[in-house]
Amino acid sequence: MLVAIEDSSRRARAQPAVEAVRLEVERLSGPEELFVLARECDELAGAMRPRLPFSTSTWLSLWWRHYSEQRLLVNDRFFVHTFRDESGVLRGVAPLMLTERPGKGPLRARTLAFFGGDKSITELRGMICSPEYEGAVVKALLAHVISRADEWDWFTWNGVRRGTEAHRILDATPNFQWTRETTDHVLSLPGSWQEFRAGRSRNIKESLRKCYNSLKRDGHEFRFRVVSDPAELPSALASFIRLHALRAEASELVPHANVFAAHRARDLLQGIAAKPTRTLSLCVFQLEIAGKVVAARLGFVLEDELYLYFSGFEPAWGKYSVMTTTVAETIKWAIERRFRSVNLSPGTDVSKTRWGATAITTHNGVLVSAERRGQWVFRLLSELNELSRRGKLLGSLVDRARRLG
Repeated sequence: MLVAIEDSSRRARAQPAVEAVRLEVERLSGPEELFVLARECDELAGAMRPRLPFSTSTWLSLWWRHYSEQRLLVNDRFFVHTFRDESGVLRGVAPLMLTERPGKGPLRARTLAFFGGDKSITELRGMICSPEYEGAVVKALLAHVISRADEWDWFTWNGVRRGTEAHRILDATPNFQWTRETTDHVLSLPGSWQEFRAGRSRNIKESLRKCYNSLKRDGHEFRFRVVSDPAELPSALASFIRLHALRAEASELVPHANVFAAHRARDLLQGIAAKPTRTLSLCVFQLEIAGKVVAARLGFVLEDELYLYFSGFEPAWGKYSVMTTTVAETIKWAIERRFRSVNLSPGTDVSKTRWGATAITTHNGVLVSAERRGQWVFRLLSELNELSRRGKLLGSLVDRARRLG
């Protein structure tokens, strides 16, 4: 399908204006085509800032293998689309799936969504495209799916930055509404640790001083290790998963879910660890004390950018702020190797906000099909979700009243 669109974002650039961009939209037939597309997809992912592991061909292929479902209650259909210009250059990829609940029957709900419908494993998701073509790709995708509105009921859209052409296009689209936002935290790295530390707030400087001094005061020496060899990673991952579970089970700390309790989450990590590429590789940052790993954090190396993923530690060592030490040592390691940035991952907790990183906010929304069926299904399920939410809230209030009584 050829879609001709005006690309105002390109006209705004200092380079010669392009009045219109014609993009050919193609739906891939199946996951095997992701392998064929791998090099081009990774080039697009590498052009995005910040780079994300969830946009790489390796992640997309492994995610579909381990998380797509084809069963009675849920049926995920591969719905990935590509966008090429007139010269055949890939300008965008929409890693989409069409999910039907239940899997069969006239009463099923049909949802379009980007890969990443999991419990916290995919932290950021959305379009993969050249920044200068984002507006063009979004327009082309909208035109394509709206022309087929009888095939889906609503489309959950993720990862749109405010002020961009994509945001303006979606904001002006009928039947579209914004739902929530996600804030990512990215540290730009200077040339030395001393320069980095000097640019931090008084609070984080004091936290760094305390975490190092508390270990020294009690006679503990630590060793910082970075495990990246595929032969050593299985053991390091096993240690990390144990520490992550211990942290999740610690009732005296702020509640954290054990996101790697499910085997498919572990399988996805092991798949990345086994086959590192130039555009995506996994490493485990470990803090050892007396020969024992007491804290660990996962990281994804994306050429000259580092994405910090989940962590885990021995609760007994929490009083020494061993995770703060682990992150500090990781940042030192990245600076020494001339990394451009460290992504602390999304969230609003103090472990991310206190480092003085740049906050990057993306917005999510929902496009409801213009078809009567889609409107009715979406409204019905929204009302049921609201009733369920109110019921849970009422139950919580009743339980609290009983405890107070």
